Amino acid sequence: MRRCRPSRARFPVLLSLSLVVLATGAALLAQGRMGGGQIFVPPNARTAREIGSRSTGTPEWENPVGYRTDVFTFARLRYDRAPRPIGTRRGGGWTTDLPDADLNLSYRLQQLTSLRVDPDARLVRATDPDLAHYPFLFASAPGAMALSADEVTGLRKYLQNGGFLLTTDSWGDADLAHIESVFREVLPGLPFEELPIEHPLYRIVVPIREKAQVPNIHIGIKVAGTRIQHRVIFDAKGRILVMALHNSDDSDGWEREGENQEYFEKYAEKIAYPLAINIICYVMTH
Repeated sequence: MRRCRPSRARFPVLLSLSLVVLATGAALLAQGRMGGGQIFVPPNARTAREIGSRSTGTPEWENPVGYRTDVFTFARLRYDRAPRPIGTRRGGGWTTDLPDADLNLSYRLQQLTSLRVDPDARLVRATDPDLAHYPFLFASAPGAMALSADEVTGLRKYLQNGGFLLTTDSWGDADLAHIESVFREVLPGLPFEELPIEHPLYRIVVPIREKAQVPNIHIGIKVAGTRIQHRVIFDAKGRILVMALHNSDDSDGWEREGENQEYFEKYAEKIAYPLAINIICYVMTH
């Protein structure tokens, strides 16, 4: 795989130019098609490309023949849905923001760094034999995550052997407590801690000076009273195994980039994409 470094093009210019094309498609879509919540995905579906867009359409690209296996692949974790605590209204689950978040971020990563990126992305369970082929794993709405005993074991093995898991779209104390409970089983003895903004992850591609919130597109403003947290689990050697973006909906920033110009400029362009690209480039080189 080629080294992860910025492309020569300026980050905001490329994003803004591409948005014009995507936004044109948004006007042609009925509102009923737009929505990032739970959907049915056939058990045999292996790629995000097999799922129809729920936003403004997804970019398509091909890599040269010689690079089709030498690529970065965005892989999404399939998991069963855990019951929410009584009184919790939020839904969500592993299919939240699928497939647009996966494919838009994959495209931006190829467009704005030196990486070649798989144009289809992947859907995997923690028990899948080929999980080790994908060093980056994403889990949406982890406040709804339930893992079987075999999946706990599989995810532990994956993380201990060099894998990394990113989560986003979790909110409030109940979600945070659930996430910490899940990972006490997956990685016993390795607690979550807050990643300081001085960490080199925040400077590896795009300089990031504060932890900012990406709200759900239907809210459009910072959710009052919430503190944005970037919780991580380190191993004994200081490698980041898990990163949980809490009280933020970064995957909405990837999924919804073509639906609203203001939302794109405030949240996708300035927060969601820079942070995701920094995270991927950091964990793939450390």
